[in-house]
Amino acid sequence: MELSNYHKLLIFHVFLGAAIFVFRPLATLYFFIITIFFSYKILMVSKKNKSFYVLLACAYIVGIEVFLRMNNGTFFYEAIKYLVIIFILMDMFSSSFNSGALVYVIYICLLIPGIFVAFTNMGFDTDIRKAVAFNLSGPVCLGISAIFCYRRKVSFKQLKMVLTTFVLPLVSTMVYLFLYTPDLQSAITGTESNFAASGGFGPNQVATVLGIGMFALAARFFMSRGNILLKYLDLLLLGLMGFRAIVTFSRGGVFTALIMIVVFIAIYYFKVNTKSRRTVLRSIFVFLGIALFTWMISSIQTSGFIDKRYANQDAAGRDKQDLTTGRTDLVTFEINEFVNHPFLGIGVGKVKEVRLYETGILAASHNEISRIVAEHGLLGIFAFLILLFTPLILRTKDRSNLFFYSFYLFWLLTINHSAMRIAAPAFLYGLCLLNITYEKNPVHRKPVITKR
Repeated sequence: MELSNYHKLLIFHVFLGAAIFVFRPLATLYFFIITIFFSYKILMVSKKNKSFYVLLACAYIVGIEVFLRMNNGTFFYEAIKYLVIIFILMDMFSSSFNSGALVYVIYICLLIPGIFVAFTNMGFDTDIRKAVAFNLSGPVCLGISAIFCYRRKVSFKQLKMVLTTFVLPLVSTMVYLFLYTPDLQSAITGTESNFAASGGFGPNQVATVLGIGMFALAARFFMSRGNILLKYLDLLLLGLMGFRAIVTFSRGGVFTALIMIVVFIAIYYFKVNTKSRRTVLRSIFVFLGIALFTWMISSIQTSGFIDKRYANQDAAGRDKQDLTTGRTDLVTFEINEFVNHPFLGIGVGKVKEVRLYETGILAASHNEISRIVAEHGLLGIFAFLILLFTPLILRTKDRSNLFFYSFYLFWLLTINHSAMRIAAPAFLYGLCLLNITYEKNPVHRKPVITKR
């Protein structure tokens, strides 16, 4: 992506974030516009480039999902997951997919019996259609993304453009957050996850998507070999986005982003030549400096509450006994439901209803692993094992994907603290299955001159 285009797109998304803050109904209009725009692009582009445009379209809508949700910009809550599926099917109907991806067809099929169990066990007050759609839209989106991406070839340049596409709508999100809570010190009075600092929306989801932006910007920063201005523009955006992610007081998204970045840097360092390694080492020192500065600003702006949050202390500085803020008990409950219903589980979307009935607590564990086990039983275990091991087996055969472990770990860590409430873990899981091709530098040989 050219520097001038990147600048223009960033400026547009800065104004987009400000415009929607001033007039929220623009979010719905923008959702309609990008749906039409990307649908047209996918349909009209040549077959050779169609898969690439699908990846760009999906990356953009995944990046903007939380921003649209916090402004009621989608027609229904799970719209982005369905849109990812639709964009992918628009290509899959006209092109084949790798036969190895059939394992993900099996994964989707393993989830179907849970629907029938839900229909037979749901209470009279439960909206079965919504319960099933809400709990299966994420897993099905993951399955479709995996089928599409499995061993599909994209160039390294194209995948870097996909990373950039993630960043653009997240810049709008960041701008909106700064405008929504310009005075953080008055909005933060404790160490709990802060909705005011998260645009009035779920801090967990906001921190999770901002974490994707942090990773994408960090990857761009370390891989940049061109314009120095562009390199440090990415670093500035990284600091600003990291700051807004930290002050949500939701730790899962921030920790996940840091792990993704560290893993990427380690792999990238050993992939490049000796000269490039020296550049990477210099960049690491600059990156650590920005990270430390961002944390210091976060600490000052939150009156030190953020330090207590990450030290697992309450506002008074007392250590909390439960690092997971009560989620361990919720996961334990779901495991017990599996023990009581080991074969087919208790049915899709049934966990919250059973928990409310037995304990009087209406809460979700936000852990996709325990949920799929409780709701699908042994079939859920088999389905999860497919997700867990298929990418790792693929990795033993093809090590071309430089971002494999970062994407894979994002999925695995995110489903443990945020389940699959947003489309991001489903789509990034698919990205770790891509095969990346790299351009080879042409070899220039001196012409051989023969004597006569």
